[in-house]
Amino acid sequence: MVPLTVWLCSDTTAAKPATPAKKRDNRPESAGICVQHRQAVGRQLAQHLISTCTREGDLVAEGFTTSDAVLVAAAQLDRRAIALVPHFPLAQHIGTRLRATLDQQQLTRVQMRPARPDQMARGLADNLGDVALVIAAPPWHEVGGRPRGHRTERGCAACRAELWMLSSQQLGLFLAAAWRVLRPGGVLAVTTTAHHHAGRLVDPAPRIIRHAQSLGFRYAQHVIALRVPVEGDALVVQAGPTDLAHLRDTRSSALPPTVGVHATVSLFTKPPAPASSAADGSPSGRVR
Repeated sequence: MVPLTVWLCSDTTAAKPATPAKKRDNRPESAGICVQHRQAVGRQLAQHLISTCTREGDLVAEGFTTSDAVLVAAAQLDRRAIALVPHFPLAQHIGTRLRATLDQQQLTRVQMRPARPDQMARGLADNLGDVALVIAAPPWHEVGGRPRGHRTERGCAACRAELWMLSSQQLGLFLAAAWRVLRPGGVLAVTTTAHHHAGRLVDPAPRIIRHAQSLGFRYAQHVIALRVPVEGDALVVQAGPTDLAHLRDTRSSALPPTVGVHATVSLFTKPPAPASSAADGSPSGRVR
């Protein structure tokens, strides 16, 4: 059993999308991010994580980056931050958002590096053992390749960045890399969301927890991040155009449409390394 807490992370006051840039042929290039990727790690969730798990001046790293939320939150809270963004169009979009949101002093605290999440140790080779917090929201896909029926938003830079999907091997490499870049006592925060797929509920959190514990991480806290506002004692769920298309008569025997109102955030800590393995910083491979 681990401590359980609830954070309100509705992001109802999120900034408006940046003005789309123009290509060389003067056609506007979309600068939007779809709701799914905006909610992966929203601004309010990033603020909760950074203010809870770090102090001023600490270094925050993000894998599976889909928006500017973590970089902006870190800069505004006087932390340093590095986001891994291997896809150039997505990096361009995030850079535009950063320049529109942060002042010059805040911009000096953040940067992006062209490395995949499983290459985090290589991308942060100059900061091994120095990171206070690693934030990640891995995609729910558990196999290589694009699953049948997976829908992408044509104008979303993060959707276009999903040229490869998360595989079991890449997940293990990412968790091992997070271990290497984190300092002793550092925190790994993994955000996941359960999905219905092929007629069954798929929840990646238990598998990630087991894998992280096998590397030596301590499972420290379980957080429910509410993504919808609360009014009184009720959750305010607003249906979008896609949700409205799935509405059914209340007398129908079909299953009702699913609505995602929260994400699961699993917090892990890296314990002090024993003297025998302190030199190389590698995970011990034991459950602690």
